[in-house]
Amino acid sequence: MRQRFSALFQDHEIFVRTHGHVRFVRVSAIWQKRVALIAGIVLLAWAGATLAVLVNQLLSSGERAAVAQQQAAAAASEARIAKYRDNVAETAADLEDRQEQLEEWSKVHFGVEPAAVTPEPHTGAAAPAAEQAPQKTSALIDPNLPPEAQVLARLEARQEDFATRLLTAVNERAAKAEGAVAKLGMNPAALVRNAAAGRGGPFIPYRGGKGRASSLGKSFAALESALFRMEVLERTLVALPSGKPANVLMLSSSYGYRSDPFTGAGAMHSGLDFPGPLGSPILAAAPGRVVYVGQKSGYGNVVEVDHGQGILTRYAHLSGFTSTVGAQVAAGQQIAKMGSTGRSTGSHLHFEVRLNGVAVNPRRFLEAKADVLEVKDDARQRVGSVAAVRDAR
Repeated sequence: MRQRFSALFQDHEIFVRTHGHVRFVRVSAIWQKRVALIAGIVLLAWAGATLAVLVNQLLSSGERAAVAQQQAAAAASEARIAKYRDNVAETAADLEDRQEQLEEWSKVHFGVEPAAVTPEPHTGAAAPAAEQAPQKTSALIDPNLPPEAQVLARLEARQEDFATRLLTAVNERAAKAEGAVAKLGMNPAALVRNAAAGRGGPFIPYRGGKGRASSLGKSFAALESALFRMEVLERTLVALPSGKPANVLMLSSSYGYRSDPFTGAGAMHSGLDFPGPLGSPILAAAPGRVVYVGQKSGYGNVVEVDHGQGILTRYAHLSGFTSTVGAQVAAGQQIAKMGSTGRSTGSHLHFEVRLNGVAVNPRRFLEAKADVLEVKDDARQRVGSVAAVRDAR
């Protein structure tokens, strides 16, 4: 190889003739080698510099790409954080709406704060799941959630737990009221259905704390339905006239078919007749509002009391009045005096109970058994506490 390399460089003589003069220029092999070495060094230096520039450009482009990627990742992270904050804000607003609704329902239907509402002891063979073992809401929280999200999740779980307990309590009360109403010969399903038929208004979508259309969830919808059912049945039970309309023992005529006392022909008697001394106190059979004081054909002097829920009581053949239209009366409060006005054969009280304008047999209410009266008294206490809170406002 050395010999081949040396063979590339040979001594050379160059003849140069200028103006008739001839000169010999000798190019030695050693000089050629030196020139070649210098050229090689220069070439290597240029190649090295060029390579360095290329490498630097490659490294710079990689760094720029890495920086761009980091910037993109940072922008994406900021977007995710902004979206997360919006979601947290929306969740917090929804939870605030749910809490306000729970507090409103508790005050409207129980007259107390939410924490005071607890299910009644279950008397069946097996208690509901919500009573068998209280739920540990912390076990349901994803530990991978950020701290503030865990706080909201715990609050949501507590609200769901309370809604479940409240639903259990409401269903128990509604079931008791339903049983009591059924024992009095009334149709609980029809009462609820008729009450639901009397609702309306323009459709305005519910908007939560963030101003967007939303709902409070299926559990709250079920609770709303149960509260409505409980309210209708218990208020109907409270409105039923189970108190004696007069302090007399005898009953001279029952509800239904009888022989007319004037003609002897068969006739329909739409109430109960209680004979007694002239001027005996006539008492409201249930709390309500006096809606009529005056005379009606065949009835003589009449007082009518509206007890709500479509229930009205009529007191007829009176000798005098002790109440006025619009007066709020309590059960057992005197509203009139016994007499014999109108189509009457002697001093007595004609007592009617009308449900949605139709006369029904009052005996089923006046002769209610102790268990029904116990449920009614419990319902009256709840309704009374709600009224007290409303009046305090």
